Amino acid sequence: MTEVSRVLIVEASFYPDIADELANGAVAVLAAAGISHDRIEVPGTFEVPAAIRYVVHSMEFHAGPNNYNGFVALGCVIRGETDHYDHICRETSRALMDLTLTYSLAIGFGILTCDTREQAFSRAATDQKNKGADAAQACLRMMEIKNHLHLSHQ
Repeated sequence: MTEVSRVLIVEASFYPDIADELANGAVAVLAAAGISHDRIEVPGTFEVPAAIRYVVHSMEFHAGPNNYNGFVALGCVIRGETDHYDHICRETSRALMDLTLTYSLAIGFGILTCDTREQAFSRAATDQKNKGADAAQACLRMMEIKNHLHLSHQ
């Protein structure tokens, strides 16, 4: 990584306790790697890709305060009684992949898709499966690949 590397964590706050655990795991990985980061909250996972796109658009026009080398998308969708879960999971995942491929972004995917709150918390908790850390590690690895290929924005 270069010393100017910066990552944006975009976290869906619909389940605040789960979002906090995911963010704690991601922040610990970034701090250990010496990578600066910012965090923004959005209402739910459906809004995560839009927020990333807004930031990319801002970077294209040098309008924002920071350029980001990578993004960590965090959130949780818990299955309910309707098919809303399926639509949100599918569309959020697709939109994040579209952003990755269209703009060559390094995005760590930390959107949990679970049947129960217990499953979600187990996956988010830093002393359990720590999926926020996994997402941050994926982001960092993709940033390394981009740097190796001389594709970084900086």
